[in-house]
Amino acid sequence: MFVKRGRTMDLLFCLAVAFLVAEAQACPEVCVCVARRNYSRHIADCSYKDLHAVPTGLPSNATTLTLSVNRITSLREESFVDVGNLQGLWLSYNEIGAIGKGTFSFLAQLRNLDLSHNQITDFPWQDLRNLTALELLKLSNNRLEKVPPEAFSTLKELRSLWLNDNRLTVLSEGTLSSMPLLSLLQINNNPFNCSCKIWWLKQWLESSSVSSPEKDSITCATPKNLKGHVLGRTVALECTLPSVQLTYHSSLDNSVLHDGLSLLLDCSAVGKPQPEIGWKIQVSGQTVAINGPNVEEEEEEGDKLPADARSEESPGRFLVFKNGSMAISKFSKADEGIYTCRAVNDVGSREVSVNVVLSSSENPADDFLQNDIQASRPQSKSCDKEELPKSEEKVVVIYLTPKGSRTTPNGGMFWEPWPWGRWFMVFSLALYTQSS
Repeated sequence: MFVKRGRTMDLLFCLAVAFLVAEAQACPEVCVCVARRNYSRHIADCSYKDLHAVPTGLPSNATTLTLSVNRITSLREESFVDVGNLQGLWLSYNEIGAIGKGTFSFLAQLRNLDLSHNQITDFPWQDLRNLTALELLKLSNNRLEKVPPEAFSTLKELRSLWLNDNRLTVLSEGTLSSMPLLSLLQINNNPFNCSCKIWWLKQWLESSSVSSPEKDSITCATPKNLKGHVLGRTVALECTLPSVQLTYHSSLDNSVLHDGLSLLLDCSAVGKPQPEIGWKIQVSGQTVAINGPNVEEEEEEGDKLPADARSEESPGRFLVFKNGSMAISKFSKADEGIYTCRAVNDVGSREVSVNVVLSSSENPADDFLQNDIQASRPQSKSCDKEELPKSEEKVVVIYLTPKGSRTTPNGGMFWEPWPWGRWFMVFSLALYTQSS
């Protein structure tokens, strides 16, 4: 009896295994499935079948799936959930207009993805993050209007990228920089706006070793005076990177001071187009980014700091004005750190930094001489990064010791300098240029 039961269990187990194997090798009736064992390839060919959706029941061991030349209109997250081993997915010449987020994200072994000749306006770019093995990506002949700068950041194996015949007006700088193996780029027949935002692409096309066939079709659609001009050759764009200058003013420069030590950093930048100025402050282990003005600048008050700049009610201790200046009132040890002014325009960005240290040594140079840093009095308050080599560093010592103080009519304190004393401020001007 026990022997029969054992044999019955064995038979059931074998049947179950056979059923699972049969399911794994199943093939939709409309498709042709072929196994090429010599190459460990399992192909499911469902092209030219007038399909309106991705068929179900695809073999789980498929490595190549062809769905080209059908009438598929959309792709959903579950469309390819049963074929996670795909290395090639071909979907060209369909009517795909909608692609759900996550549709491709789990196809980690995918090497070739062809979605050309469809109607795609919104592609799930975040899905590409997991496709680190991808070597070919074809999105040509669609309706794409933009590509995020970080879209291809994880595609280190990508060799061939097709973006031609879309509706792209600009490609952001850095979009192509993360693909070290890229050898072919197709971006022709897009309505590019040849402003300074695309200046980097012009330079890239002229200098890159990446093949870009049909360069004569990489043309400007706007502005009107450049329409039809070839981007890589005949377009002359009057664009320049920002040039940045940083100057400082202390509360010793006959400024009205409400209470304590004050500092004003003036950042000015020129370029074409005119750069926008932002600040990055690294103090007390924290980084603060201020990308624009956070206070209104008082008219005709030049170097004066607002009386309530560091009051208890003030929302922040770093005040940035429309002209790019930054004010720090009641400067203390907590405000020591690196202050970086960054100028950005359509061509790129540059920045200049100053390391601000507050000390109470009797001899202002002591702290620095102990660290083999040469201290000297400033010859000029100008810190124009364009005038100094990238690697040069200069230490500027400014003595901010009050000789005496007297109350001003508005209740503030007027400070006068001593040549030596307890309090001084040191600017370690790390002057360098960074372009992006």
